[in-house]
Amino acid sequence: MEFAELIKTPRVDGVVLHRPFMPIVEGTLCLTGHHLILSSRQDNTEELWLLHSNIDSIEKRFVGSLGSIIVKCKDLRVIQLDIPGMEECLNIASSVEALSTLDSISLMYPFFYRPMFKVIEDGWNSFLPEDAFKDLESITDEWRLSEVNKDFSVCSSYPPLVAVPKDVDDDALRKVATFRHGGRFPVISYYHRKNGMVMMRAGQPLTGTNGRRCKEDEKLINATLRLGKRGYIIDTRTLNVAQQAKARGGGFESEANYPQWRRIHKNIERSNVLQESLIKLVEACNDQSHSMDRWLSKLEASSWQTHIKEILTTACLAAQCIDREGASVLVHGTEGTDSTLQVTSLAQIILDPACRTIRGFQGLVEREWLQAGHPFQQRCAQSAYSNSKPRQEAPVFLLFLDCVWQILRQFPCSFEFSESFLVMLFEHAYASQFGTFLGNSAAERAKLLLPEKTVSLWSWVNRPQELERLTNPLYESNSLVIWPSVAPQSLLLWEGVFLRWNRSSKCLDEAYEEMVHIIEYNKELQNKVNSLRRQLAQLETEDPLLQTP
Repeated sequence: MEFAELIKTPRVDGVVLHRPFMPIVEGTLCLTGHHLILSSRQDNTEELWLLHSNIDSIEKRFVGSLGSIIVKCKDLRVIQLDIPGMEECLNIASSVEALSTLDSISLMYPFFYRPMFKVIEDGWNSFLPEDAFKDLESITDEWRLSEVNKDFSVCSSYPPLVAVPKDVDDDALRKVATFRHGGRFPVISYYHRKNGMVMMRAGQPLTGTNGRRCKEDEKLINATLRLGKRGYIIDTRTLNVAQQAKARGGGFESEANYPQWRRIHKNIERSNVLQESLIKLVEACNDQSHSMDRWLSKLEASSWQTHIKEILTTACLAAQCIDREGASVLVHGTEGTDSTLQVTSLAQIILDPACRTIRGFQGLVEREWLQAGHPFQQRCAQSAYSNSKPRQEAPVFLLFLDCVWQILRQFPCSFEFSESFLVMLFEHAYASQFGTFLGNSAAERAKLLLPEKTVSLWSWVNRPQELERLTNPLYESNSLVIWPSVAPQSLLLWEGVFLRWNRSSKCLDEAYEEMVHIIEYNKELQNKVNSLRRQLAQLETEDPLLQTP
């Protein structure tokens, strides 16, 4: 298919762009296969370059011969384009609707994008499973790297290489895969250096109403237990939901077959509930007409902060079992690709200081989201504004990033990255020139040949100038476990995402610049103090009479 077939009117002059808290711009609107561009001849005016894939929905309005298009974006921006001429307006609207809803992944912009920057490090090779395993191998010999899934036939949502207990062979893994939802047999997610405890993740066991069991599954997860120790199975569903799953062939681990494991049920909502919550939250944030009481009521009705609290509470529980109870943990929900990954990745943020660095966090996203089979293509197909009926869309990754921001806000000096880094990841998960978040699994990415045909987001992020922009100026390395508060007064609305386009950022930008200035000035003074101390020490060694009493 040629993009030109979908572009009825490629260019319109005299288009006026309205954006919140920015000056009105008049210029020429151009449509390409992947971008909506508005450029002006006015000096010091920023051009608008908007990816079609970032457009969630559009609305058309007409007053006489003047048409307006309201463009609502997946990054929650809302802009208005005033287009002279009804026909031009209708043509632009229909073209944008068609170009923003292309089904074929291979027609998306990452396959056409050519970087304007020099690629210093190929991000596709930065976080390979075999490299992560070398780190594990350096501290324990109880695990091995299995190639049982090298052709993705055992589990379509797992990577080709997975770390499993050394005592469990590949034949046993194949049997366990038939007993777990989607073939997602238990694999290691995290090894706690302090006490050797591990966190594993999996899909639900397919026990069904007949109480089916799998000896190989029992052996696999028991292989992670220390002698005389119990483990914890954290099921992200309520007991009622887990019991209902039995009727559909799913289920949970029974105490009779897993006597060394204690099962704990939590209540993290499924994707359709989360999508509805996001829509209500954004609607509340965009409504400027209400009184404070009514606005707070709408915010509470969205239940977004309730989801944040539930996810963080479950992650804290997993971390507590590992660090304080000295017990291994298995986490699963139904599929093991949504709430499971939220819990395992947040638990690592709490427990592992390496995950709080820029590079460590990239590795966490690769390991626990991309390689672990979170279906980004499905979950991020729509954001909060889409008019079409939600299919499998859900802000699972956005909720995870929000939880990380909550912890970052409570421990502002313990993270090497700033809020900007988290906002950037949110944006690229929904629409990007990079191929990192395309596809739903490692198998799909391999089939699409993404490493050969697209550029990795990490190639861009890991350039010195970009790292400098994303670094937290308050960062001081903290090797301790950090325990976030989940009290209602501790969890705030993430204004940097949800109110970003609804208010001017001028004051916040000025405050940030002042903070950076104070930090730099403090460093200068500290260097002067250290220099004077060295001079004093030098003088004291040269003249004993100057020695301080």
